[in-house]
Amino acid sequence: MKGVASQNPWLLAARLRTLPASIAPVLVGTALAWREGHFQLLPFIATLLTAVLLQVGANYANDVFDFLKGADKDRKGPTRVTQSGLVTPRQMLVGTAIVFGLATVIGVYLVYVGGWVVLAIGLFAIVAAIAYTAGPFPLAYHGLGDLFAFVFFGVIAICGTYYLQTQHVSTLALAASLSTALLVMNIITVNNLRDIDTDGAAQKRTLAVRIGDRPTRLEYTISTVLAYLVPVILAVIHAKWLWVLPLLSAPIAWRLVRDLWAAPRSPALNPILARTAQLNLIFAVLFAIGLIVARS
Repeated sequence: MKGVASQNPWLLAARLRTLPASIAPVLVGTALAWREGHFQLLPFIATLLTAVLLQVGANYANDVFDFLKGADKDRKGPTRVTQSGLVTPRQMLVGTAIVFGLATVIGVYLVYVGGWVVLAIGLFAIVAAIAYTAGPFPLAYHGLGDLFAFVFFGVIAICGTYYLQTQHVSTLALAASLSTALLVMNIITVNNLRDIDTDGAAQKRTLAVRIGDRPTRLEYTISTVLAYLVPVILAVIHAKWLWVLPLLSAPIAWRLVRDLWAAPRSPALNPILARTAQLNLIFAVLFAIGLIVARS
């Protein structure tokens, strides 16, 4: 605990190692716009900052509301600052409000750029981020956490970024978003796999708790395979062979899947969670490069 106490609690609660989940879709969405000649620097920067702030806000909310619901007892994952007493629940609630407030301030500019569609997405994203672990129907407690990550940090994040640059959404953007959606969902999958025992005891009925250990590992494996199939299929359809650049990261994915199946449900899964987030970013960078270089 001494080593933990020496660290900045707000950085701990932000879960910096998982932030690639918010960065990756902005890169892919921007690359999709770039290939059509629609790149805009200021909307890109504002979108990136807003996406990161929304994820940090969601992590803060998750930290405090899981504590209030008693889901962090005997925790196997990284330190939760509210549960460990480094930050009081009131302080964490205030911090959550401040982060979402900053995201809203930047979001005003994005609404100016993208109109009411962006306003609706932003409001929905904030409500969903809070509702992930709070409110009368917390998503994570009803097995919807994986779907939340797939939709918000994958499909909506990429299509929303693309829309801010181009003012429309294409079928290519929607299809390309599936890879990132699947890989970011894997972050939640590993997290929930590790916490099956403690979540079950706290009545946090995540998808992993509902389906069990082995099916959760299988979910991760299938999601990974499907994520790599998406750029291959798109490359074949559009005859853009540089779009398969993400395959260069396949050895990383293979080792992750292998290590996941070998690891027990314990803190041993924490490094796999961090590496899963890293894979998401590496995949996104390679995909973005392929999209930009192979411009139509």
